[in-house]
Amino acid sequence: MHSAQDTTTPGSLDETSLRYAGWRVVLACFLMALFLFGFGLYGHGVYLAELQRLHGWPAASIAGGSTLSLLVSNILAMFTPELMARLGPKRLALFGLAGFASSMVLLAGVTELWQLYAAFTLMSLGWIGMGTVVIATVVSGWFEQRRGLAISLAFNGASFGGVVVTPLLVMLVEKVGFSAAMLISTAIMLMILLPVIGIWITPRQQGATPAAHPAPSQNAVASESSRLAIMRQLAFWTVTAAFALALTAQVGVIVHLIALLEPKLGRAGAGFAVSLMTVMAVTGRFSIGLVIDRLDPRWVTAVSVAGQAAALVAILHADSTPMLLAACAVFGYSVGNLITLPPLIIHREFNAASFTAVLGLSTAISGTACALGPVLVGIVRGWSGDYRMALMLCIALQLSAIVVVLQPRLSRSRPAVEGRG
Repeated sequence: MHSAQDTTTPGSLDETSLRYAGWRVVLACFLMALFLFGFGLYGHGVYLAELQRLHGWPAASIAGGSTLSLLVSNILAMFTPELMARLGPKRLALFGLAGFASSMVLLAGVTELWQLYAAFTLMSLGWIGMGTVVIATVVSGWFEQRRGLAISLAFNGASFGGVVVTPLLVMLVEKVGFSAAMLISTAIMLMILLPVIGIWITPRQQGATPAAHPAPSQNAVASESSRLAIMRQLAFWTVTAAFALALTAQVGVIVHLIALLEPKLGRAGAGFAVSLMTVMAVTGRFSIGLVIDRLDPRWVTAVSVAGQAAALVAILHADSTPMLLAACAVFGYSVGNLITLPPLIIHREFNAASFTAVLGLSTAISGTACALGPVLVGIVRGWSGDYRMALMLCIALQLSAIVVVLQPRLSRSRPAVEGRG
């Protein structure tokens, strides 16, 4: 819990001003998330469709590369505290950018499946240096009163990645071909992110650090014993398992969405559906971010996942364009929130000094599980011949996630029902 004097620190007072340096950090993290999620998540749908078209590789084989990238990055995420302490946020972000840009250059020239898998493995370095654990840790350190809004705005870059990057990448591919489009995109990314990271990802100013949230160098290193202690807590597992289930379904659907919708909407229509989904993700993350500090994030998670499950039911049965687009909009409204909500739950339920360790470990476990989403959907699709069984599996995963994330709230209400409250 934060003491009353924490709210009177210079950093807390400055949070209401646009001149506060923390907002420039939020903008830098927004841009990192825009490129990382644009090319590293939403872009996988474009890679799958284009590489299938160019080389005739099976969807499951290409999706397996996506899974490998997410799997490696999420396993390594548990070591983010040590990397933050050793390198600092700026050098860690630059390291991630170098690996991510190199992977995109390799993708531009792949001719064999092993080259594709090598490129996707290298892409995982981008997630380590510029991913959600780093962004949440850096932004959280600058904010106390506006933390929920600041994290939501920074993570909105992930949603804008789908709004901006995916349609522009599709347009570039159509005009100059896949290889040239990837090289041009890499150059643009480097031109923007190199100065942004170099100038704005800076150590917190003296007096601007909330007293209850020490700098990463003071608390970032997590021992094996502390990780074991974290894993013994039920609250940790009700967060981690819930988001593992929900994000497995979400990531699987996102990666396959263009291929899933193209038979019903056509290539341009499927691309528009992805853009609509990500526009709604921006809307959802911003609107929830404005009020999340006054809401229970576990209940917000349950409602968000329920909305996605309902949207997938509609996609499963709908054939009309308006209905499919409406379902994509509903699904998209919660896409961004499922990335924003875990650090907010962890901030409320765990000691601030262990935030990076808890978030890193949770991301490693839930992310490793959800990395199976693309290949799982691909395998079920290949086995059944279409996406119907895969969508039903994703709906089941989401319903299970709702039960898990609400377990602490439901168990808390039982004593009163049984007469012990």
